[in-house]
Amino acid sequence: MGGLAISSLNLSHFRSHQAARIEFDGRPVAIVGANGAGKTNILEAVSLLSPGRGMRRAATDEIARRPENIGWKISAGIHGFGAAHSIETWAEAGESRALRIDGKAAPQSALGRITRVLWLVPAMDRLWIEAAEGRRRFLDRMTLSFAPDHAEAVLAYEKAMRDRNRLLKDQVSDPHWYAALEAQMVQAGTQIEANRQLALARLAAAQEGAETLFPRADLALTGPEGEAAMEDLAQALAQNRRRDMAAGRTLVGPHRADLTAVYVAKGARADQCSTGEQKALLISLILANARALAADLGAAPVLLLDEVAAHLDPARRAALYDELCALGAQALMTGTEASLFEHLGKRAQTLTVAENHGSSRITA
Repeated sequence: MGGLAISSLNLSHFRSHQAARIEFDGRPVAIVGANGAGKTNILEAVSLLSPGRGMRRAATDEIARRPENIGWKISAGIHGFGAAHSIETWAEAGESRALRIDGKAAPQSALGRITRVLWLVPAMDRLWIEAAEGRRRFLDRMTLSFAPDHAEAVLAYEKAMRDRNRLLKDQVSDPHWYAALEAQMVQAGTQIEANRQLALARLAAAQEGAETLFPRADLALTGPEGEAAMEDLAQALAQNRRRDMAAGRTLVGPHRADLTAVYVAKGARADQCSTGEQKALLISLILANARALAADLGAAPVLLLDEVAAHLDPARRAALYDELCALGAQALMTGTEASLFEHLGKRAQTLTVAENHGSSRITA
Protein backbone atom coordinates (compact mmCIF):
# COMPACT_ATOMS: atom_id res chain seq x y z
CA MET A 1 0.00 0.00 0.00
CA GLY A 2 1.40 3.37 -0.94
CA GLY A 3 1.70 6.32 1.39
CA LEU A 4 2.08 10.02 1.48
CA ALA A 5 5.69 11.04 0.99
CA ILE A 6 7.96 14.03 1.35
CA SER A 7 9.94 14.16 -1.89
CA SER A 8 12.26 17.05 -1.01
CA LEU A 9 13.09 19.21 1.98
CA ASN A 10 14.99 22.50 2.00
CA LEU A 11 16.03 24.17 5.24
CA SER A 12 17.34 27.70 5.63
CA HIS A 13 18.64 28.92 9.01
CA PHE A 14 16.49 26.31 10.72
CA ARG A 15 17.91 25.31 14.12
CA SER A 16 21.41 23.89 13.50
CA HIS A 17 20.96 23.77 9.71
CA GLN A 18 22.24 26.89 8.02
CA ALA A 19 21.33 25.51 4.60
CA ALA A 20 20.36 21.96 3.72
CA ARG A 21 18.61 20.10 0.92
CA ILE A 22 17.42 16.50 1.17
CA GLU A 23 15.92 14.40 -1.60
CA PHE A 24 13.77 11.50 -0.42
CA ASP A 25 12.85 8.44 -2.48
CA GLY A 26 9.75 7.34 -0.56
CA ARG A 27 11.38 4.56 1.47
CA PRO A 28 11.70 4.70 5.26
CA VAL A 29 14.60 6.96 6.23
CA ALA A 30 17.26 6.14 8.82
CA ILE A 31 18.88 9.36 10.04
CA VAL A 32 22.12 8.54 11.86
CA GLY A 33 24.42 10.80 13.82
CA ALA A 34 25.84 11.72 17.21
CA ASN A 35 23.73 13.42 19.84
CA GLY A 36 23.43 17.12 19.05
CA ALA A 37 24.28 16.70 15.36
CA GLY A 38 20.88 17.95 14.18
CA LYS A 39 18.93 14.74 13.49
CA THR A 40 15.82 15.70 15.44
CA ASN A 41 15.81 19.14 13.80
CA ILE A 42 15.06 17.44 10.47
CA LEU A 43 12.07 15.67 11.99
CA GLU A 44 10.87 18.91 13.56
CA ALA A 45 11.00 20.63 10.17
CA VAL A 46 8.80 17.90 8.66
CA SER A 47 6.39 18.14 11.61
CA LEU A 48 5.85 21.80 10.67
CA LEU A 49 4.40 20.63 7.36
CA SER A 50 1.28 19.77 9.36
CA PRO A 51 -1.04 22.13 11.29
CA GLY A 52 0.13 23.41 14.65
CA ARG A 53 3.42 24.22 16.34
CA GLY A 54 5.25 21.04 15.43
CA MET A 55 6.54 18.23 17.57
CA ARG A 56 8.52 20.50 19.90
CA ARG A 57 5.73 23.12 20.17
CA ALA A 58 8.40 25.79 19.82
CA ALA A 59 7.69 29.47 19.34
CA THR A 60 8.75 30.77 15.93
CA ASP A 61 11.66 32.81 17.32
CA GLU A 62 13.04 29.73 19.10
CA ILE A 63 13.50 27.90 15.79
CA ALA A 64 15.78 30.38 14.04
CA ARG A 65 19.45 29.47 13.85
CA ARG A 66 21.70 31.26 16.30
CA PRO A 67 23.55 33.56 16.41
CA GLU A 68 22.19 35.05 13.16
CA ASN A 69 18.54 35.02 14.29
CA ILE A 70 17.35 36.34 10.92
CA GLY A 71 14.33 34.07 10.68
CA TRP A 72 13.97 30.62 9.11
CA LYS A 73 12.35 28.88 6.16
CA ILE A 74 11.26 25.36 5.21
CA SER A 75 10.40 24.39 1.64
CA ALA A 76 9.14 20.92 0.76
CA GLY A 77 7.63 18.86 -2.01
CA ILE A 78 4.89 16.41 -1.07
CA HIS A 79 3.30 13.59 -3.08
CA GLY A 80 0.09 11.90 -2.09
CA PHE A 81 -3.68 11.78 -2.46
CA GLY A 82 -3.14 11.69 -6.21
CA ALA A 83 -1.41 15.07 -6.40
CA ALA A 84 1.90 16.82 -5.83
CA HIS A 85 2.20 20.00 -3.79
CA SER A 86 4.88 22.48 -2.82
CA ILE A 87 4.87 23.90 0.68
CA GLU A 88 6.78 26.88 2.02
CA THR A 89 6.56 27.94 5.64
CA TRP A 90 8.74 30.53 7.31
CA ALA A 91 9.01 33.24 9.92
CA GLU A 92 10.96 36.45 9.70
CA ALA A 93 12.66 37.67 12.89
CA GLY A 94 10.00 38.85 15.31
CA GLU A 95 7.14 37.86 13.00
CA SER A 96 4.56 35.07 13.14
CA ARG A 97 4.73 32.01 10.93
CA ALA A 98 3.56 32.28 7.31
CA LEU A 99 2.55 29.56 4.86
CA ARG A 100 2.26 29.14 1.09
CA ILE A 101 0.86 26.05 -0.61
CA ASP A 102 1.53 25.81 -4.35
CA GLY A 103 2.59 29.45 -4.33
CA LYS A 104 -0.56 30.79 -2.64
CA ALA A 105 -0.95 32.03 0.93
CA ALA A 106 -2.90 29.55 3.02
CA PRO A 107 -3.98 28.99 6.65
CA GLN A 108 -2.28 26.23 8.60
CA SER A 109 -5.50 24.21 8.65
CA ALA A 110 -5.07 23.69 4.89
CA LEU A 111 -2.01 21.49 5.57
CA GLY A 112 -4.25 18.86 7.13
CA ARG A 113 -6.06 18.44 3.83
CA ILE A 114 -3.00 17.61 1.75
CA THR A 115 -0.86 15.54 4.12
CA ARG A 116 -0.89 13.62 7.39
CA VAL A 117 2.10 13.56 9.74
CA LEU A 118 2.31 11.56 13.00
CA TRP A 119 5.18 11.56 15.45
CA LEU A 120 6.62 9.87 18.49
CA VAL A 121 9.41 11.57 20.44
CA PRO A 122 11.31 10.64 23.63
CA ALA A 123 9.49 13.35 25.61
CA MET A 124 6.30 11.32 25.13
CA ASP A 125 7.75 8.29 26.95
CA ARG A 126 6.30 9.63 30.23
CA LEU A 127 2.92 10.34 28.67
CA TRP A 128 0.97 7.87 30.82
CA ILE A 129 2.37 9.02 34.16
CA GLU A 130 2.41 12.80 33.78
CA ALA A 131 -0.33 15.43 33.53
CA ALA A 132 -3.50 14.96 31.49
CA GLU A 133 -2.60 17.90 29.22
CA GLY A 134 -0.01 15.84 27.36
CA ARG A 135 -2.45 12.97 26.84
CA ARG A 136 -5.10 15.36 25.50
CA ARG A 137 -2.55 16.78 23.08
CA PHE A 138 -1.56 13.25 22.02
CA LEU A 139 -5.20 12.32 21.42
CA ASP A 140 -5.92 15.57 19.58
CA ARG A 141 -2.98 15.02 17.24
CA MET A 142 -4.35 11.58 16.37
CA THR A 143 -7.85 13.02 16.08
CA LEU A 144 -6.62 15.73 13.72
CA SER A 145 -5.23 13.02 11.44
CA PHE A 146 -8.77 11.63 11.00
CA ALA A 147 -10.67 14.94 11.11
CA PRO A 148 -8.72 17.88 9.63
CA ASP A 149 -11.39 20.32 10.89
CA HIS A 150 -10.63 19.32 14.50
CA ALA A 151 -8.08 22.11 14.93
CA GLU A 152 -10.66 24.72 13.96
CA ALA A 153 -13.14 23.34 16.51
CA VAL A 154 -10.47 23.41 19.23
CA LEU A 155 -9.53 27.01 18.40
CA ALA A 156 -13.18 28.10 18.43
CA TYR A 157 -13.77 26.41 21.78
CA GLU A 158 -10.64 27.90 23.34
CA LYS A 159 -11.48 31.42 22.13
CA ALA A 160 -14.98 31.27 23.62
CA MET A 161 -13.59 29.78 26.84
CA ARG A 162 -11.00 32.55 27.18
CA ASP A 163 -13.78 35.13 26.90
CA ARG A 164 -15.86 33.24 29.48
CA ASN A 165 -12.86 33.05 31.82
CA ARG A 166 -12.47 36.81 31.51
CA LEU A 167 -16.06 37.26 32.70
CA LEU A 168 -15.42 34.88 35.59
CA LYS A 169 -12.30 36.73 36.72
CA ASP A 170 -14.15 40.05 36.52
CA GLN A 171 -16.95 38.57 38.65
CA VAL A 172 -19.57 39.34 36.00
CA SER A 173 -22.88 37.76 36.98
CA ASP A 174 -25.18 38.65 34.07
CA PRO A 175 -26.36 35.24 32.71
CA HIS A 176 -26.95 36.63 29.21
CA TRP A 177 -23.21 37.22 28.69
CA TYR A 178 -22.44 33.67 29.76
CA ALA A 179 -25.22 32.13 27.70
CA ALA A 180 -23.86 33.52 24.42
CA LEU A 181 -20.32 32.31 25.06
CA GLU A 182 -21.46 28.96 26.42
CA ALA A 183 -23.51 28.36 23.29
CA GLN A 184 -20.32 28.77 21.26
CA MET A 185 -18.44 26.45 23.61
CA VAL A 186 -21.16 23.81 23.36
CA GLN A 187 -21.18 23.94 19.56
CA ALA A 188 -17.41 23.59 19.30
CA GLY A 189 -17.15 21.24 22.29
CA THR A 190 -19.72 18.86 20.80
CA GLN A 191 -17.63 18.67 17.63
CA ILE A 192 -14.44 18.11 19.64
CA GLU A 193 -16.05 15.24 21.56
CA ALA A 194 -17.44 13.65 18.37
CA ASN A 195 -14.05 13.91 16.64
CA ARG A 196 -12.23 12.38 19.61
CA GLN A 197 -14.69 9.50 19.85
CA LEU A 198 -14.31 8.89 16.11
CA ALA A 199 -10.53 8.68 16.56
CA LEU A 200 -10.86 6.23 19.47
CA ALA A 201 -13.21 4.04 17.44
CA ARG A 202 -10.86 4.04 14.44
CA LEU A 203 -7.88 3.16 16.65
CA ALA A 204 -9.79 0.32 18.29
CA ALA A 205 -10.79 -1.10 14.90
CA ALA A 206 -7.23 -0.81 13.59
CA GLN A 207 -5.91 -2.82 16.53
CA GLU A 208 -8.45 -5.63 16.14
CA GLY A 209 -6.90 -8.58 14.37
CA ALA A 210 -3.67 -6.77 13.55
CA GLU A 211 -0.64 -9.06 13.35
CA THR A 212 1.86 -7.24 15.50
CA LEU A 213 4.32 -7.77 18.32
CA PHE A 214 3.18 -4.53 19.91
CA PRO A 215 0.54 -4.69 22.66
CA ARG A 216 -3.06 -3.76 22.11
CA ALA A 217 -4.36 -0.83 24.17
CA ASP A 218 -7.95 -0.16 25.17
CA LEU A 219 -8.49 3.62 25.21
CA ALA A 220 -11.17 5.66 26.95
CA LEU A 221 -11.95 9.34 27.38
CA THR A 222 -12.78 10.46 30.92
CA GLY A 223 -13.35 13.64 32.87
CA PRO A 224 -10.74 15.20 35.18
CA GLU A 225 -11.69 13.05 38.17
CA GLY A 226 -12.06 9.86 36.17
CA GLU A 227 -15.81 10.07 35.65
CA ALA A 228 -17.36 9.29 32.30
CA ALA A 229 -16.94 11.99 29.65
CA MET A 230 -19.55 14.73 29.94
CA GLU A 231 -22.78 14.32 28.01
CA ASP A 232 -24.61 17.63 28.60
CA LEU A 233 -22.03 20.40 28.36
CA ALA A 234 -24.59 23.22 28.23
CA GLN A 235 -26.18 22.15 31.50
CA ALA A 236 -22.82 21.60 33.17
CA LEU A 237 -21.50 25.03 32.20
CA ALA A 238 -24.65 26.78 33.41
CA GLN A 239 -24.73 24.88 36.70
CA ASN A 240 -21.02 25.38 37.34
CA ARG A 241 -20.84 29.18 36.97
CA ARG A 242 -20.63 29.86 40.70
CA ARG A 243 -17.84 27.32 41.24
CA ASP A 244 -16.04 28.53 38.11
CA MET A 245 -16.27 32.14 39.31
CA ALA A 246 -14.63 31.17 42.61
CA ALA A 247 -11.84 29.44 40.70
CA GLY A 248 -11.55 32.18 38.07
CA ARG A 249 -11.63 29.68 35.22
CA THR A 250 -13.80 27.08 33.52
CA LEU A 251 -13.58 23.75 35.33
CA VAL A 252 -15.74 21.58 33.07
CA GLY A 253 -15.58 20.77 29.38
CA PRO A 254 -13.47 18.94 26.80
CA HIS A 255 -10.39 20.93 27.84
CA ARG A 256 -10.46 18.93 31.08
CA ALA A 257 -10.80 15.46 29.53
CA ASP A 258 -8.21 12.75 30.06
CA LEU A 259 -7.14 9.77 27.96
CA THR A 260 -6.75 6.44 29.74
CA ALA A 261 -5.19 3.27 28.34
CA VAL A 262 -5.19 -0.36 29.44
CA TYR A 263 -2.60 -2.93 28.33
CA VAL A 264 -5.18 -5.51 27.25
CA ALA A 265 -3.08 -8.69 27.48
CA LYS A 266 -2.11 -7.92 31.08
CA GLY A 267 -5.26 -6.11 32.18
CA ALA A 268 -3.04 -3.34 33.56
CA ARG A 269 -3.47 0.42 33.29
CA ALA A 270 -0.74 2.08 31.26
CA ASP A 271 0.45 4.15 34.20
CA GLN A 272 1.11 0.91 36.12
CA CYS A 273 3.13 -0.72 33.33
CA SER A 274 6.91 -0.77 33.05
CA THR A 275 8.73 1.92 31.08
CA GLY A 276 9.33 -0.52 28.23
CA GLU A 277 5.67 -1.54 28.15
CA GLN A 278 4.56 2.09 28.11
CA LYS A 279 6.84 2.75 25.14
CA ALA A 280 5.49 -0.33 23.34
CA LEU A 281 1.92 0.89 23.91
CA LEU A 282 2.77 4.26 22.37
CA ILE A 283 4.32 2.60 19.32
CA SER A 284 1.29 0.33 19.04
CA LEU A 285 -1.05 3.33 18.96
CA ILE A 286 1.03 5.19 16.38
CA LEU A 287 1.02 2.08 14.17
CA ALA A 288 -2.74 1.65 14.67
CA ASN A 289 -3.24 5.30 13.72
CA ALA A 290 -1.19 4.76 10.57
CA ARG A 291 -3.08 1.56 9.65
CA ALA A 292 -6.43 3.28 10.14
CA LEU A 293 -5.43 6.22 7.96
CA ALA A 294 -4.09 3.90 5.27
CA ALA A 295 -7.43 2.08 5.26
CA ASP A 296 -9.47 5.30 5.23
CA LEU A 297 -7.43 7.32 2.75
CA GLY A 298 -5.58 4.72 0.70
CA ALA A 299 -2.30 6.29 1.81
CA ALA A 300 -0.26 5.78 4.96
CA PRO A 301 0.84 8.94 6.78
CA VAL A 302 4.38 10.24 7.13
CA LEU A 303 5.78 9.03 10.47
CA LEU A 304 8.43 10.80 12.54
CA LEU A 305 10.01 8.41 15.05
CA ASP A 306 12.73 10.07 17.10
CA GLU A 307 15.13 7.62 18.79
CA VAL A 308 12.39 5.00 18.51
CA ALA A 309 14.73 1.99 18.31
CA ALA A 310 16.93 2.84 21.29
CA HIS A 311 14.83 1.02 23.91
CA LEU A 312 13.44 -1.82 21.79
CA ASP A 313 14.82 -5.34 21.89
CA PRO A 314 15.97 -6.76 18.52
CA ALA A 315 12.72 -8.70 17.94
CA ARG A 316 10.46 -5.69 18.46
CA ARG A 317 12.82 -3.46 16.50
CA ALA A 318 12.63 -5.84 13.53
CA ALA A 319 8.85 -6.10 13.93
CA LEU A 320 8.51 -2.33 13.86
CA TYR A 321 10.52 -2.03 10.64
CA ASP A 322 8.57 -4.84 9.01
CA GLU A 323 5.25 -3.18 9.88
CA LEU A 324 6.41 0.18 8.52
CA CYS A 325 7.47 -1.41 5.24
CA ALA A 326 4.24 -3.41 4.98
CA LEU A 327 2.28 -0.17 5.41
CA GLY A 328 4.31 1.53 2.71
CA ALA A 329 4.87 4.39 5.14
CA GLN A 330 7.63 6.93 4.76
CA ALA A 331 8.98 6.86 8.31
CA LEU A 332 11.82 9.19 9.29
CA MET A 333 13.71 7.58 12.18
CA THR A 334 16.72 8.84 14.11
CA GLY A 335 19.43 6.91 15.91
CA THR A 336 22.99 7.31 17.05
CA GLU A 337 24.20 4.04 15.49
CA ALA A 338 23.67 2.68 11.99
CA SER A 339 23.47 -0.82 13.51
CA LEU A 340 20.06 0.06 14.95
CA PHE A 341 18.66 -0.02 11.41
CA GLU A 342 20.46 -3.10 10.06
CA HIS A 343 17.24 -5.11 9.76
CA LEU A 344 15.91 -2.60 7.24
CA GLY A 345 18.78 -3.21 4.84
CA LYS A 346 18.08 -1.79 1.40
CA ARG A 347 14.45 -1.17 2.29
CA ALA A 348 15.55 2.13 3.83
CA GLN A 349 17.30 5.29 2.73
CA THR A 350 20.14 6.27 5.07
CA LEU A 351 21.24 9.81 5.88
CA THR A 352 24.19 10.76 8.07
CA VAL A 353 24.12 14.00 10.03
CA ALA A 354 27.27 15.48 11.52
CA GLU A 355 28.27 18.73 13.16
CA ASN A 356 30.45 20.82 10.85
CA HIS A 357 32.01 24.07 12.12
CA GLY A 358 28.92 25.16 14.00
CA SER A 359 26.41 23.91 11.44
CA SER A 360 24.94 20.52 10.52
CA ARG A 361 26.01 18.58 7.43
CA ILE A 362 23.78 15.92 5.85
CA THR A 363 25.16 13.22 3.58
CA ALA A 364 23.41 10.31 1.87
